[in-house]
Amino acid sequence: MKKLTKDQPCWCKSGKLYGECHMDFDKKIEMYRRKFHKVPPREIIKNEAQLQGMRESSKINIAVLDYVAEHICAGMTTEEIDQMVYQKTTAMGGIPAPLNYEGFPKSVCTSINEQVCHGIPSNNVQLIDGDIVNVDCSTIYNGYFSDSSRMFCIGNVSEENQKLVRVAKECVELGLQQVKPWGHLGDVAQAIQDHAKENGYSVVRQVGGHGIGLEFHEAPYVSYVIKKGTGMVMAPGMVFTIEPMINMGTSEIYIDEQNGWTIYTDDEKPSAQWEIMVLVTNDGYEVMSW
Repeated sequence: MKKLTKDQPCWCKSGKLYGECHMDFDKKIEMYRRKFHKVPPREIIKNEAQLQGMRESSKINIAVLDYVAEHICAGMTTEEIDQMVYQKTTAMGGIPAPLNYEGFPKSVCTSINEQVCHGIPSNNVQLIDGDIVNVDCSTIYNGYFSDSSRMFCIGNVSEENQKLVRVAKECVELGLQQVKPWGHLGDVAQAIQDHAKENGYSVVRQVGGHGIGLEFHEAPYVSYVIKKGTGMVMAPGMVFTIEPMINMGTSEIYIDEQNGWTIYTDDEKPSAQWEIMVLVTNDGYEVMSW
């Protein structure tokens, strides 16, 4: 890290002097580094102007998911969901972040039942009574990214699947309670693992959350299968997603060989996921998108 004097502009580009901005922060980071903890790089720490841009992006993302919640129903195709997301996002001045991202062909991910994530909307896939579906929405607005997803129960869903959806949401909420400055990402993971296992479920190991803000996917990678007290230190100004994928059966998964995107449970049992986007603050957290 470039060393600054207290009277120089801060590295975070806030416009403030280093001495009144991130000098004490850097001292604390260095203390954790010397104790061999994994610490966040400067480039993922957001300043207030960047955070405000992300909040504006998040407003669109939330509004789009609210719109989906109002209209999603049995008989609808996942392509119709994709069109809703595209039209609502662009009408509000945003850009759907998934569209053409590394070749992804649609504006949203729609993952049904045994699909874990990255389901591709299609005219050939229709929601039917009893389905559970994750709608994963991500938005770019004025260059800032936001990301969150929700589960929807279509019609008469079995009690078994309703419980999976409910417990998956509880996992996110319990993980969120562990977000605090100078804690560890493993604290979040442990809370999620414990609750999933208590209910007889497994947590997907190979796919996790991510930092976000100036790019769609930034450091850190957020695992949900590491232990409390491990993983990157959560420092104020970090923004990341909490989005564990909770499987009714095995944690093993596979990728659709034909489309190269959609991930399924290996045993064909259902999976559920909720996603929120969280800022670490000086005294806790702020949920930016849900």
